[in-house]
Amino acid sequence: MRLSEKIDNLDSFTPFYTFEFFPPRTEQGFENLVSRIGRLSTLNPLAVSITWGAGGSTKDWSLKLADICRNDHSVDTIMHLTCTNMQPGMVEDALRTAMEKGIRNILALRGDPPRGADSWIPSDPRFTSATDLVKFIKTTPEFRDYFCIGVAGYPDGHAETTASEEEQIQYLKKKVDAGADFIITQLFYDPESFLTWQENVRKAGIKIPVIPGIMPIQTYASFMRLIKLCGTKVPDSLMAQITPIRNDDQLVKDLGVEVAVSMIRKLQQSGVQGFHFCTFNLEKSVQRVLEQLGWVGRHVEQHNMVISESPSRNNQPGSLPPELVITASDIAASTSYSLKQAHPGNGPNNSAGKGELNAAGTWDEFPNGRFGDFKSPAFGVKDLWDHGITALPRNAVELWGRPTHTADITTVFLRYLRGEVPSTPWSDSPLSPESKSLVPLLTKLNERGWWTVGSQPAVDAVPSEDEVHGWGPRGGYVFQKAFVEFFCTRDDVAALEARAKEKGKGWVTFFAANMMDDYATNMTDEGSNAVTWGVFPGKEINSPTIIERDSFLAWKDEAFGYWTEWGLFYPPDSAERKLLDSVRDERWLISLVHHNFKDPDGLWNFLLD
Repeated sequence: MRLSEKIDNLDSFTPFYTFEFFPPRTEQGFENLVSRIGRLSTLNPLAVSITWGAGGSTKDWSLKLADICRNDHSVDTIMHLTCTNMQPGMVEDALRTAMEKGIRNILALRGDPPRGADSWIPSDPRFTSATDLVKFIKTTPEFRDYFCIGVAGYPDGHAETTASEEEQIQYLKKKVDAGADFIITQLFYDPESFLTWQENVRKAGIKIPVIPGIMPIQTYASFMRLIKLCGTKVPDSLMAQITPIRNDDQLVKDLGVEVAVSMIRKLQQSGVQGFHFCTFNLEKSVQRVLEQLGWVGRHVEQHNMVISESPSRNNQPGSLPPELVITASDIAASTSYSLKQAHPGNGPNNSAGKGELNAAGTWDEFPNGRFGDFKSPAFGVKDLWDHGITALPRNAVELWGRPTHTADITTVFLRYLRGEVPSTPWSDSPLSPESKSLVPLLTKLNERGWWTVGSQPAVDAVPSEDEVHGWGPRGGYVFQKAFVEFFCTRDDVAALEARAKEKGKGWVTFFAANMMDDYATNMTDEGSNAVTWGVFPGKEINSPTIIERDSFLAWKDEAFGYWTEWGLFYPPDSAERKLLDSVRDERWLISLVHHNFKDPDGLWNFLLD
């Protein structure tokens, strides 16, 4: 059913909500997301939306997921559709496929610039903006009477433009005048600012439904990355709340629920009826928000449905709420929670890092980036739009210069370690305090031409309150094995493999691969490296960060992709582009772990002796 018609059929007192999902990176993640959507569909959203990768990069998965939502779970579906890199004919093909599957709602977006591009360049000259996409659908007889079209609104302003709010609202009005039926906004955290923006939208003559985007905070790291990418305004009061608890993901997650509930109640008091939840492919926070608002029961009555309790294998008896209980069976069921990482993605020379504890009662209730379980629907995700290098060309050249020899690349990594530049293509943040303790050792590796993109020191029973290594609830102890990842030559990999066999004494394991999927390891296919874990009062041992075959290979593809993106900042025939492309094609990525966490020097002696 068309979303605008469903909204019109509701009385003005009934709240409604939609859920947003994206196609996972792995087949196992896709299967688990389907199960998760099945559970969330019992909460009776008015619709679910499925994102669309730039240039149709997720086309097959997006359409398959939308089909499952619409036809297997009987949930009306909003399919995102972008103009970015959409070659002639792709838009029509996508719309026809959506029609075949009974999908009647489209969110029309221009899309972000392709990775590595400073500006947005259309692949199909008919589609230079979301307005063009709306016009095309509304003026094509085949599509105009079938699809209900949504467009995006930006209460805090679009991050890529310097246009005034008035100018941006006028552009929004062009999309509406072209035929848009509803608006879904970018996420925000200041309800007062949103209400002021919405009032100005109405004054501009825009009357269609405006559905605010709500994203419960999941982790401090993902929150900070998202607000940076979106240019989101964050009230000082919220930053004052989240900063002191940033190392305890469960407290951050609880705050995220509290903030979302408070925002929604404030907006509801001002007449806002519908809300769009960005789920991050996770389920518990959204479920908790709806339960605290008391909306689930109201939706049951409104639609004459009976909602059974969402299935969970963690409703164990005990004094703690179910979502805070972790049992031995939980750990046995999943060997790779995302426990902690400096960034919800890669983190060059930043440790697998500090601050992302998975203490929820579900097996993957935190954005778990590259260190999480590859079976998770949220595996490998840093943000909602799968951004790669976030720097623009003018900034990239200023930061990383014009490398024409491998020595120039070594200089980039050494400058990053010395704090002379705040980022590399593999990390958009400075070194973490934990990684700074490794700078002398990492410097020696990089001086050899072993360009490090991930590391952490060995830690043995450090209090969880420790400012450098600690994470998780107070009163606990944390442990971690030393590991390091770097780019090197094939000969280096062979030498390290031989050294691990001869000198590793069984303590050193590794995974290595190149761009062409050549692969080497001294582990079995089922083997995994548990590198981080914690023990906390009243809880089972919290599951470790894992580096295993599938997650390493998925990260490998991303890591080599950054060489391509870095090269795109330079002209096609330039010496810089040729160098970076050759490095991508010739180097290997290797990840080494030393399993004796009681020997802080073990890994480094192995590498540097």
